Amino acid sequence: MVCCLNPNCQQPQNPDGINFCLRCGTKLIPLLAGHYHVIRPLGGGGFARTYLAEDTQKLNERCVIKQLVPNVQSTKARHKATELFQQEAQRLQQLGNHPQIPTLYAYFEQEGYLYLAQQFISGSNLLEELERHGEWNELKIRALLSDVLRILQFVHEQQVIHRDIKPENIIRYQSQTSTLWQAQSLYTSSSTTTGSLALQPSPSLSSVASAEHQLVLIDFGVAKHLTNAPAVERGTTIGSLGYAPFEQLKEGEAYPASDLYSLGVTCFHLLTRTHPWELWTEQGYGWVSNWRQHLQYPISQQMEWILNKLLQKDWEKRYQSASEALRDLQDWESHPRPIQNTPSPIPSGTGNNRTTNRRVKAFSLVPLLFWRSSSQNRWLLVSIVLILSFGIYESWQFQGQLVAKTSSEEQKTVIQTLVGHSGVVRAVAISPDGQLLASGSEDNTIKIWQLKTGRLVRTLIGHTNWISSLAITPDGQMLVSASGDSTIKIWQLKTGQLVRTLSSHTNSVYTMAISSDGQTIASGSGDNTIKIWQLKTGQLVRTLTRHSYAVNSLAISPDGQTLVSGNGSVWPLGEDYTIKIWQFKTGIPQRTLTGHLANVAAIAISPDGQTLISGSDDQTIKVWQLSTGKLIHTLSGHSNRVYALAISPDGQTLVSGSGDNTIKVWNLKTGNLIRTLTGHSSAIYALAMSADGKTLVSGSDDKTIKIWRILR
Repeated sequence: MVCCLNPNCQQPQNPDGINFCLRCGTKLIPLLAGHYHVIRPLGGGGFARTYLAEDTQKLNERCVIKQLVPNVQSTKARHKATELFQQEAQRLQQLGNHPQIPTLYAYFEQEGYLYLAQQFISGSNLLEELERHGEWNELKIRALLSDVLRILQFVHEQQVIHRDIKPENIIRYQSQTSTLWQAQSLYTSSSTTTGSLALQPSPSLSSVASAEHQLVLIDFGVAKHLTNAPAVERGTTIGSLGYAPFEQLKEGEAYPASDLYSLGVTCFHLLTRTHPWELWTEQGYGWVSNWRQHLQYPISQQMEWILNKLLQKDWEKRYQSASEALRDLQDWESHPRPIQNTPSPIPSGTGNNRTTNRRVKAFSLVPLLFWRSSSQNRWLLVSIVLILSFGIYESWQFQGQLVAKTSSEEQKTVIQTLVGHSGVVRAVAISPDGQLLASGSEDNTIKIWQLKTGRLVRTLIGHTNWISSLAITPDGQMLVSASGDSTIKIWQLKTGQLVRTLSSHTNSVYTMAISSDGQTIASGSGDNTIKIWQLKTGQLVRTLTRHSYAVNSLAISPDGQTLVSGNGSVWPLGEDYTIKIWQFKTGIPQRTLTGHLANVAAIAISPDGQTLISGSDDQTIKVWQLSTGKLIHTLSGHSNRVYALAISPDGQTLVSGSGDNTIKVWNLKTGNLIRTLTGHSSAIYALAMSADGKTLVSGSDDKTIKIWRILR
C-alpha cells in the first residue's frame, strides 16, 4: 500500500503500482526522502499530521513521520508555525541522546511540506493508565517522581524547559508489539510538533523497558531555551490549561520551577482522578491552596510536603530545580516512614451517612456479644439494640427527607432525563412540530427521540468523529449535522436515511445554521472559513475567508439578510475574539464587533432580528443591537464558560448553558436573571427551545439530555 501525503485526503490508502491518489489525485511518494515508506496516518493535532512509517535503510524499523500543516491564512501565523516546528526539531536533536526522550532521525522538506522523522515509541500514556486502572497510590506517585525528576534534571541542565508536562506526554514504554491504536494516541496529543535537525545514532530503549526506567517524556513542541529573553508575547497561551503555572499562562514566562509545577499537577491528577482543568476553570489557581480536600485516600506527611511545594502558585516558593526535589525524595527514601495502608474510599454525603455506617457495624456485633454474655448482662445488650435501631432509623429517615426535598425541587422544572449516549452530548435540536428531538454526541452518533415520551426512535450512524452541531429544516423534513470529521450530513428526519454528505472543509466543522427559508446552510470550521451551501443540491455557493482563526459559532437572521459568526483563537499563534457580521446573500463583511476576552462559543439572534446575543469562554454574555453593532449590556452570572444560548419564540427570554453545570434564564430586555436551573452534573454544551416556548432541552458533558418545563 502507498499512503497519500495530502493532509486533506479523506482516503489516503492506495494500492501499490499507481502514481496518483485514487481519492484526491495527488501525486504519490512511494519513499519519502528516498527511504521512508509511509504506512498509514496516525492522526493529527494542532498544525501537524503524523504517520506511521518504516525506514527501508534500517531493516524496515518503524518510525514516526510528522508533517507540518499550518491551516492558517496569515503569513505571520504560517511563519510562527514553521518556527515552532523547527524549534521542536532542534530540541529533540539536543536532547534525543537521553534514553527516555525520543530521538530525531531526520528533518527535511519535500514537495512543499516540512517533515521530521523521529523514533517510534509504543506504549500507553499515563492518562490512559488512569482511565484504565483508576487513581494511583502513593508508591506509584513516588516512582513517577523519581523517574520524571531525573529526566527533567537532564533537560534543565541542557538549558531547555519543556513547558507542557502532563499525563498525556509521559509514556510507559512497551515492546513494539503494542497495537497501532496505542501509537495513534501517543503521537496526536501534541499541539504542534516533534523533531530534530542533525542525525544521531538512536539510543536503545531496552533500558527504558526495565522496571527502573519505564517512562518516556515526549512532545517538545513548545519547549524553549532557558534565556533571559521573553518566552512569548504577553497574552499568548503556552502549555495546557490546568497544568500550566501562573507565570507561564499569564506572563509568558517559564523557569525550571514551571515544569515542576506541572509535574505536581500531574501527580495530583493521577492521585485523585480529578482533572485540574475543571478546578482551574472554576477557581483559577485558588484550588492549589486546598488540593488535599480532593484526595480519595490519605497520604504520608512526606508526600504531602513534596506535592505542596511543587504546587505553589508563586514560582519562587516552589522547588527551584529538579535536583532539589530529588534530594527531598531521596532523603525520604533513605529514611523511610510508614505509609498508611489504603483504606476504603471515604463515603460521600453528609456526616449522618458516616454515623449511620458506624451504627450499622456496631449493630452487626450485637448477636455475637449477646450469646457470649452472661444472663445478667443480656438485658443491657437488649437496650443497646433498641438504641442503635432508633439511631439507624432516625438517620435513614433524615436522609430520606433530604433526597425527597431535592427530588421535589428538580421535579418542578425537569420533565425527564434521557440516557443513551456513551459520550458527551454536544448538540440538540427540536423539530418545528415539537414531536421529535435530535441529539448529537462525541460517541459519533445522532439519536432521534420522541420529545413527549422520551422514547428512542432510532440512532443514525455515519459520521466518523464527534457531532458538533444539529439543525432541523423549518418544514421538519431534513436533519443537518456537522462533525469533527470535517463533513456535514443531510438526513431525512422521519426515516433516518442519509441524503448526502458535504465535504469541502479541511478541518473540523464546529458550527452550522440553516436559513429560515430552509434553502441554505452556513457552516463554520477549524479551517478558518465559513461555507455557504444549497441545501437541496449540496452545491457549494461561496466560501468566506476573513476569519484568521477557527469559526466557533454561527447564526442567520430570521429575514435571511444577515449572517453572524463568532471567532476564536488557535493556540499558540495568537488570539482574535471577535464577532463578524456579514451580508448573507453576497458574503460581503459589514462590521466586526469586539469586546469579548476569550473564544465566542455561542451566537443567537432574537426572533424579531433586532438583537444579537453572544456567549463566550470569558464567562459573560453580551447583548448587541444587530443593525448597528452597539453593545446594549453584558450579563455576568456564570462562573465558567458560556457554551450555549437559546431564545424563546416571543423574544422575551434568554437561556444560557455553562461549564459551571448550570442553566440560567434571563429577561432578555432588562438583562435580569430570572432563575438558575440545576440538575446536570457537568458542563452544558447544547440548548434548544420548542416552538411553543414551553419546553427546553439541554445536552451535557454528563452524557445525558434533560427536558425542562419553562417556568416564567
